[in-house]
Amino acid sequence: MPKVILRALALFAIFLHISTSPAMAQQRGLLVLAAASMQEAMNAAADAWAAQHHARPVLSFAASSALARQIRSGAPADLFVSADEDWMDDVEKAGFIQRGTRADLAGNRLVLIAPARMPVRLHVGRAMPLARMLGTSRLAMANPDSVPAGKYGKAALTALGIWPSVANRLALGDNVRSALALVERGEARLGIVYATDARASKDVVVAGSFPPGSHEPIRYPVARLAKSPNPDAEGFRRFLLSHAGQNILARYGFSRP
Repeated sequence: MPKVILRALALFAIFLHISTSPAMAQQRGLLVLAAASMQEAMNAAADAWAAQHHARPVLSFAASSALARQIRSGAPADLFVSADEDWMDDVEKAGFIQRGTRADLAGNRLVLIAPARMPVRLHVGRAMPLARMLGTSRLAMANPDSVPAGKYGKAALTALGIWPSVANRLALGDNVRSALALVERGEARLGIVYATDARASKDVVVAGSFPPGSHEPIRYPVARLAKSPNPDAEGFRRFLLSHAGQNILARYGFSRP
């Protein structure tokens, strides 16, 4: 099925999820649009919130760029967690964020990965023979034109002087988990993902870590959407930022903001 149809169906499902009635919205659980890299951690946080006798949040994961477009198209969600500040800036400038609710939720690191059955170890730096290590394969990464993980990856490779040697040897994913899957299946010899993605998979190993100075700090902002009908939204946002919420995120490899 064409991707445009899949995206349209996903957006339609989101519209169907939430009634305009606050009582019905609370009964169904709030809807959280979160970056694809947060799947395991956000599910754990949702379970912990539900254990406190709240309706379990409904979680929708995709690239931050795709989620931002859904929000701008009017998706009636409650919270947005972006993998970078640019896409949160985008929806905030368009007036879709509740003033005073934006906060930095977590941080992350960028790593180079290889299939677990073909492990390698590289010192990530200017002398890194990345193109040679690829052989006849490609480098998997999220689309650098829109997806945060891809943007960070391109920035890091550019800063290290490596980008020109691999720019035409990419296997691009719609989000960071798509890039991870390419390496898991052995369809790409190496890939660039977040450290938390590598940690979540038994089928890849970390080949090296990118130096923090090679790209902008990786920050995940969270905010309540301006038209959220769910009175539970602010409570869950505060829970994510609380000591308990931060401990859950840390358990899955995210750093404190």
